[in-house]
Amino acid sequence: MSEATPIQVLSLAQLAQWAPGSLARLHVRHDHLFLWITRGQGRIVLHGLRRGFGAHNAIFVPAGRLLAIEAGRQMIGHAVLIPDDNQVTLPDRCHHLRAQDVMVQSELTGLIEEMRRELDANRPFLSEAMIARAQLLAIWLKRQMRGAEDPARADAGERLVRRFADLVATDFQTGQSLADYADRLDITPTHLSRACRKANGMTASDMLSQCLEYEARRRLVATEQPVQDIAQDLGFGSAAYFSRFMQQRCGLPPSQLRKSSSPHSGVRVGNETRPLPSW
Repeated sequence: MSEATPIQVLSLAQLAQWAPGSLARLHVRHDHLFLWITRGQGRIVLHGLRRGFGAHNAIFVPAGRLLAIEAGRQMIGHAVLIPDDNQVTLPDRCHHLRAQDVMVQSELTGLIEEMRRELDANRPFLSEAMIARAQLLAIWLKRQMRGAEDPARADAGERLVRRFADLVATDFQTGQSLADYADRLDITPTHLSRACRKANGMTASDMLSQCLEYEARRRLVATEQPVQDIAQDLGFGSAAYFSRFMQQRCGLPPSQLRKSSSPHSGVRVGNETRPLPSW
């Protein structure tokens, strides 16, 4: 009998395949995400700021932080998804590491391959073994973060966008308007949008809308929650307003979007189907 484990190791193609919408849309992670890029390049919006990444880059995104990934066609790598259940001690901030040392690259690749082999073997005490191996990955990450050079000091505009990103990550489901966020940051909505566009190419309003769209898609695809309850939970004034929002963003109203999205029971790994990540 197979033993389910909430920790997943996926290829980047699987990560994109099973997401409830494009990973290029800004969204809040419900799990801790560790990416190891072995080939190709792309761009990522991390903690509100857009940056490029390439081969031998490791990216860590804690649960509850904003993320968007624009992957190139030839990008290859792995994604480790770890539930936000305090069983693995992970850093509380985002980190982007460019691993130039061959020994560092080999060590990380070995850690992830051991996790994949553990999953494929599916032996007794799988969950305990995966937690232990994830803890080794966390130790590797913390060692690299301690030894990394201090990043360039963010300018005032970037610091503002990071503060806005933190507010959106925690409050995007409360129905607050852009003016409400700007007021909390003691600036005008125009100033906020200008800073966001400079930092990541998006307006502040689009950042907020992308988070709402992604979470709505996630609930429509991965749950059977009634549409009117989703609308209420995401801060929409009415189900009709929510329907218009989804029609404008996705081209379909919520009910049709749910019908057109085939429900997935899990991620195919070897000869087995593993439970879906929480996304």
